Amino acid sequence: MAIQIRPLHDLFVAEVSGVDLTQPIAQDDASAIEEAIGRFAVLVFRDQPLTDEQQVAFSENFGAIENKKGGNIRTEQRVNAQINDVSNLDNNSKPFDRNDRRRFFNLGNHLWHSDSSFRAIPAKYSLLSARKVPSAGGNTEFADMRAAYDALDERTKARCADQIVEHSQIYSRGKLGFTFNDEELELMKPVRQVLVRTHPLSGRKSLYLSAHAGTIVDWPEPEARLFLLNLTEHATDRRFVYAHEWSVNDLVMWDNRATMHRAREFDENEPRDMRRTTVAGDAQTAPQAAAA
Repeated sequence: MAIQIRPLHDLFVAEVSGVDLTQPIAQDDASAIEEAIGRFAVLVFRDQPLTDEQQVAFSENFGAIENKKGGNIRTEQRVNAQINDVSNLDNNSKPFDRNDRRRFFNLGNHLWHSDSSFRAIPAKYSLLSARKVPSAGGNTEFADMRAAYDALDERTKARCADQIVEHSQIYSRGKLGFTFNDEELELMKPVRQVLVRTHPLSGRKSLYLSAHAGTIVDWPEPEARLFLLNLTEHATDRRFVYAHEWSVNDLVMWDNRATMHRAREFDENEPRDMRRTTVAGDAQTAPQAAAA
């Protein structure tokens, strides 16, 4: 069966069918999927009962898997070493206690963000597989940052042009009162990203925003923070947002260069086992110190 693409939203997001991701896929299928994500930015694959190894193998069709060091405070390994464990489960696959520090860190995923914007070379694609889902809630929302940029007035577009923004998980988790130890602070030093990106496949411009974005280089900090808050409010207007209601064995793939996303609330006494592979980006978006 040939791959079929069905739009799910007026602006972005499509469902992909006609492909079994548990098996190696043909190069033509990989090319069709990459063409589709360049157009839609978010792709939904249903009924894909993946193992960790199969998820990694599918992800590698689109580039190298990102080294996850520095992306989480979690040190134990519950899943494949190339998988980001974004579940609410401890190493015994039980939901975190309410006061577990790992739970507090994961609450940052409920803020609008772009994966790995806190890295000097930010991520290209993320692929999230639902292994267990709660009985209600726990959706993931996505915002189309291309459409959000297009909808800006010309004066605001001019203010955004050529701006450089500092990103770090210190900023995003700090909004929730989370504090880091010295070793974690060293790993999470701010990096620099452009505020407006041009997509290499589509040529479309998009806002590059995230909860990790803390200030704009050479701007007074209060002014920078207010400007970023106002941009984020604009970019996450409901007309730009799609909410994905998870079913077990859904895989959602998205382009971090063109979207933001966030998790939504659910009963954390229930397991929400979500496993993400992250395809590494190709280059820095802005010059910065080699140590960044």
